[in-house]
Amino acid sequence: MAVCVSVGIIGAGRIGRIHAENLAHRIPQANLVAISDLLLEAAQQCAADFGIPTVARDYRALMDNPEIAAILIASSTDTHSQMIEEAAAAGKHIFCEKPLGYDLGRIDRALAAAEKAGVKLQVGFNRRFDPSFRRVKELIAAGKIGTPHLLRITSRDPQPPPLEYVKVSGGLFLDMTAHDFDMARYLMGSEVEEIFAAGGVMVDPKIGEAGDIDTAVVTLRFKSGDIGTIDNSRKALYGYDQRVEAFGSGGMVAVSNNTPDSAVVSDAEGVHAARPLFFFLERYTESYIAEMKAFIKALQQDKTPAVTGIDGRLPVIMGHAAWKSYRENRPVKLSEIAPV
Repeated sequence: MAVCVSVGIIGAGRIGRIHAENLAHRIPQANLVAISDLLLEAAQQCAADFGIPTVARDYRALMDNPEIAAILIASSTDTHSQMIEEAAAAGKHIFCEKPLGYDLGRIDRALAAAEKAGVKLQVGFNRRFDPSFRRVKELIAAGKIGTPHLLRITSRDPQPPPLEYVKVSGGLFLDMTAHDFDMARYLMGSEVEEIFAAGGVMVDPKIGEAGDIDTAVVTLRFKSGDIGTIDNSRKALYGYDQRVEAFGSGGMVAVSNNTPDSAVVSDAEGVHAARPLFFFLERYTESYIAEMKAFIKALQQDKTPAVTGIDGRLPVIMGHAAWKSYRENRPVKLSEIAPV
C-alpha cells in the first residue's frame, strides 16, 4: 500500500480552502496536517472546518515541520517564487498555484532550487484535468481531427474581480489569460513562438485606472505553423463562458459550456436552456480534485508531476509577450522576452 502523504497548506483564502476541503475529505492518500495564513483567524476557521490539527500565522512553521512531506502554496502570487525556494531548501515537495510569479529571474531561481534539491514541483493549472478539455487533447493527439490547423479558446468571467486584486494581479494577461496560454500549449502539443494581442477597457473604467485591461483577443502562432486565438472578457452577463474548438484537416472537435442541467424548453417565445455555471468554483470542481490526486500520486510513485515548473514558466513568458504586443501594437516573439 502506498504511503499516505502529509501535506501543509500556505494560504487559507478561497483557493486554499478548496484544496483543504479536497485533501481532507476527497483524497484519502493525503494527510492534511497543517495550515498557515497571515490572517490567523482565516487559518483557524479553515482548520476548524476541515479538521486540520496544526495552525500557524508564520508559514515557516510548516517548512520546519519534519512531519510534512509536501507544501501546497496558495498564498498571494508575489510570494510564490520565494516560498518555492524555501520549501525546496527544506526538502519539501511543492504544489504551487499559478502563476509562479511575475519576475522571470525569480521564477528561474525557484525552479533551479527545486531541481537542485531533488523535490517535485507541480503547478496549479487545474483546467488540464477537466474531463472535457482532456478529451479534446486525447482526440487531437490521436489524429481524430487530422493535422491541426486552428485552435479557438473562449474564456470569459461572469464578473470582474475586486479592484484591489486587479492592482496586484499582474494584469489580465498574467492572471486570467495564463490559464488559456497553458491550455493552448497543452491541447496543441506545440510551443507558441509569436503572440499578437489587442485589448481595451470595455467593462469597468476603474480597471483601466488601475493600469489593466478587461477585454482582449490574442493571436498565437505555434512553432508547428498552427494558429490559435484566445478571447477574454472580465464580464459575461450569462455566466462563466469556457469553450474550446480545435479544427484540422480531418475534422473538428468542440467543447461547450457546462450547465446545471441539460433541459431545453421550446415554446412560443423561443428555445431556452440553463445558463452556464456561474463561476470557476462550480465549473472546475472535479478538476481541482483530479489535479491534487495527480500530485499525490506523483509523490507516491516517484513520477514527474503532470504540470511541471517549466509548464508554469512558459505562460509567464507568454503573458509578458502579450503585454509587450498590446503596448507596442505588433507581433512579439517569445524569444524577445526570455529563452523558451
